[in-house]
Amino acid sequence: MPLWGGAFNQPTDDAVRLLNDSLPFDWQLYDVDITGSQAWANALQRIGLLTPDECAAILGGLEAVRAEFAAGSFTPDPGDEDIHTAVEHRLTALIGPVAGKLHTGRSRNDQVATDLRLWVMQAVPQLQEQLRTLQASLLDQAEAHLNTLMPGFTHMQPAQPITVGHWLSSYGTMLARDQVRLTQVLAEAAICPLGSGALAGTPYPIDRAALAEALGFSRATLNSLDGVSDRDYVASFLFAASLLAVHLSRFAEDVILFGNPGFGFVSLDERFSTGSSLMPQKRNPDPLELARGKTGRVLGHLAGFLATLKGLPSGYNKDIQEDKEPLFDTVETFNRLLPVMIGLVESLRFHPAAMRSALDERMLATDLADYLVLKGLPFRKAHHIAGQAVRAAEDQDCLLSQLPLPAYEALSPLFAEDVYQVFDFDAAVARRAVAGGPAPEAVRQTVAALRAGLSA
Repeated sequence: MPLWGGAFNQPTDDAVRLLNDSLPFDWQLYDVDITGSQAWANALQRIGLLTPDECAAILGGLEAVRAEFAAGSFTPDPGDEDIHTAVEHRLTALIGPVAGKLHTGRSRNDQVATDLRLWVMQAVPQLQEQLRTLQASLLDQAEAHLNTLMPGFTHMQPAQPITVGHWLSSYGTMLARDQVRLTQVLAEAAICPLGSGALAGTPYPIDRAALAEALGFSRATLNSLDGVSDRDYVASFLFAASLLAVHLSRFAEDVILFGNPGFGFVSLDERFSTGSSLMPQKRNPDPLELARGKTGRVLGHLAGFLATLKGLPSGYNKDIQEDKEPLFDTVETFNRLLPVMIGLVESLRFHPAAMRSALDERMLATDLADYLVLKGLPFRKAHHIAGQAVRAAEDQDCLLSQLPLPAYEALSPLFAEDVYQVFDFDAAVARRAVAGGPAPEAVRQTVAALRAGLSA
């Protein structure tokens, strides 16, 4: 028999059951549902609504149900509409009518709200651990390439020389922000709604603070009406996950471009490439393309869930059942994607000669302007003169370092023989030693700070 229906004369229509039932996906909550129910049973015993023997029977029965799920031997009843119904029905089959006392003072509204928070509190640290491994892989590669020069780009145009270490640590920095956001999600999720009932709390003197502590929450929710309907933490997770996916997608796009023979900066290990069914020579970056593609999937989950929330009145509404599938699918997406990204980064091969050959002396035009600034010229004037030098070299079809000194002197009397010292890519990078810059020592400090964040 269902958990409700005493006032109904007719069974639920089969088409409604197909639309309404959530067991096909919310079975993933079985472990946290059982944990929450055990904590509730203990709370009921503490106020005398369960005898010690009844509580022990319920706790043992729930543990038996958990074991069946873990072993894959649990068989739901055809009437089970969700995981809560399934667990309670099986508990009743195992221990008899005393199982019916477990739901005293509790609603499925506060039950599922508690379950989902507990699930998030388990899933997020596991995601963060994978993310830490990816960060560490990026930082390992960055440290190995502190002195490897490459072009830096703005507007996808060659801009200034940087190092591979600088480029990779930029993504390490993005992922560090993702870690902060995920930690904030954990703080949002760690608030216990159990004891909120359907919307108006419970008439029994449950110690909600002790209940929250027993389940690993930081505190109990402040308002029962909000407690059963609050899914802000789900939205926060989907937002944090969306930004993480965006960062992974940007990295994927960089590697796809840099791995194109037109660049030739990097090569993927064959284990992280695929081939063509027609063209034998092809090595396709399919894992990176899927990282880009799945970003749209994750962004869609965020947009769809926010659209679900935006029109809801107060209290629990069945629309909120739409929280689980986007949440579960997002976590599963990262559980599949992150191990691949970790292996791909660890095995990524760099080609320093190709990167150095892609450096163009025009990328040192800003250094040429800085040369004049250090001789007392205002930057705006120096910028203009450096631009004229670039044009003069283009007109003469030569490099900036090949432009004769008289040509420079014609642009400004501040130019002297030492101007040619500007056109040294290694020196240009080394000059940018400010915190956060591309100079090898600056990148080393950035990597050290990011590693400290990983340890923390």
